[in-house]
Amino acid sequence: MDFWASVAFLDTDVQLEAARTADACELAGMMVPDHLFFARDYKTRYPYTADGEPLWRPDTHYPDPFAVTSAMAVLTTNVRFMTNVYVAPARDLFTVAKGLSTAAVISGGRMTLGVAAGWCEDEFVQTGQDFHTRGRRLDELLEVLPRLLAGGWVEHHGEFFDFDELRMEPVPSRPVPLYIGGDSDRALERAAQVGDGWLPPSAKRPEELEPLLHDMARRRKAAGTDSKPFEIVAAVHAMPDAELYKRLGDLGVTGVQCAPWLSRAPAKDGYGYDAEHVRTSIERFAEQIIAKVNR
Repeated sequence: MDFWASVAFLDTDVQLEAARTADACELAGMMVPDHLFFARDYKTRYPYTADGEPLWRPDTHYPDPFAVTSAMAVLTTNVRFMTNVYVAPARDLFTVAKGLSTAAVISGGRMTLGVAAGWCEDEFVQTGQDFHTRGRRLDELLEVLPRLLAGGWVEHHGEFFDFDELRMEPVPSRPVPLYIGGDSDRALERAAQVGDGWLPPSAKRPEELEPLLHDMARRRKAAGTDSKPFEIVAAVHAMPDAELYKRLGDLGVTGVQCAPWLSRAPAKDGYGYDAEHVRTSIERFAEQIIAKVNR
């Protein structure tokens, strides 16, 4: 079982220190979130709270995912990096490709793109992208992106992206894994058909996660992709427990999101965890949970 530290809600400097500690404690990787801004008056409801309000505060840090993972990569040796999740259709194709390729090269191939269609129309409006075609554009983007990152001359003539021969540099030495986020019907189909992995959105209770895992297995079999390697990295709404993680592993979960600092002393005003608290929380989690699961 892999353990991925989710740095959502941490200040940027603390995210970097978390990566150092995770590397030293042999966690599998770091998961970084993606938002462009916080709107004073959102026109779009947040889909994962009862009242439609975001879980985070206006002053919560959301550094550019590819910039912060590149910085983490310079400070670490083995830990991997994953966006969770990057809203690719809110950007143009080449902004996505250039940022991802650069981070993959700087990290020495330790980069994974966790990607989804996105929920926040406000961000699409400000970047000039069509919110209502985001799913179809994501499908086409996932077709073109690996070709751009493979190097050499590429041309493409599709519904949303149309270009003659061009090439991008630098490009990574091996393919960047593409993990699909979401639990809508189309997101699950996308993950089963073209994904190297799946990221269930928001924390699920074990009893909520289990039927989704069975559903994903069914979809992959129907798509003829069930013999391919496939990762599932889930956030589990339960107290950390070695036996629970072992049971989830038997159901196909290959990785678990964790934020050990959240299960210890609460931060002032809900956030504001400092680097020392984060460091000691990761170290304790590695000793008490990871060592038991993976021994």
